[in-house]
This record gives sequence, C-alpha cells and structure tokens, in this order.
Amino acid sequence: MQDLYLIVEIAGQQALLPAAIVESVVEIDDIAPVPCAPPHIFGLFALRSRVLTVIDTLAALGEGRSEPGEKQAVIVTVDGHLYGLLVDNVDDVVALDGAPAKPRTRLSDGWMRIAQGIFEHEGQPLLLVDVGSLIAGPQDLAA
Repeated sequence: MQDLYLIVEIAGQQALLPAAIVESVVEIDDIAPVPCAPPHIFGLFALRSRVLTVIDTLAALGEGRSEPGEKQAVIVTVDGHLYGLLVDNVDDVVALDGAPAKPRTRLSDGWMRIAQGIFEHEGQPLLLVDVGSLIAGPQDLAA
C-alpha cells in the first residue's frame, strides 16, 4: 500500500513528512514571540483566524536557531493542535510503498531523535520525520 509524503528540506537535509497531517504550506512573517517559551518555539502566528505554534526546526534538532523574517512553513495538525514547522524548502508530494528502513549512516543526535527511518526515492535517501518528536523539541529541555 502506498502512503503519501511531503518532501521538505530541514537544516539542509531532505526529509519526509506524512501528508495525512499536512494542512498547507504557507509563507509566514509577523510571528509573535512567546516569552519564556523553550528555544524551539519560534512564536505564534495567526492563520485564517486560527492561532498556531511555530516550531523552529533548526532549534528542535539542536542545530542553532532560525533568523527572523519571512519563512516557509508546513502547517500540520497533531493531536488536534495546529503547528507551523519552519522549513528551508518544500519540494513535492510522493507516494511511497512499504515501511521505512533503518538509517545506514550515523545521524546527529537531533536527527536520531526524530527520524522514524529512511526511504529511497529516485536514488536519494529521505528521512521520515516523527513530527511529534520534532514538536516536542530537544530532550534536554525537560531537564
């Protein structure tokens, strides 16, 4: 059975998001910061009269912070809540068969935490992102 995935680029790495949870892809700016929020929470944004939490994917991976300004975001719904995931680029929607394989290379700690596995598409490895883990942010924030 084929499942649909959205190919995105996060921190220079091509990755897959399950299309079933993707609402839209938008350009966002005027993101309101949230005082005392964890570093991976970029802020809040109003989209079609709904407020969503914007996740800084770089910070969630432990790879720095995104710069302020206009950003591209993938809007997802997880557990009934809207989130905007900041991404470098959105490529395409693809249908892929089967289950993801285990990565065959060493990944950074951030990618290891959010990667559910890897798919091959047109000769390129694509990491399947566990969106819930990405939204949760780095584990050391809970300590």
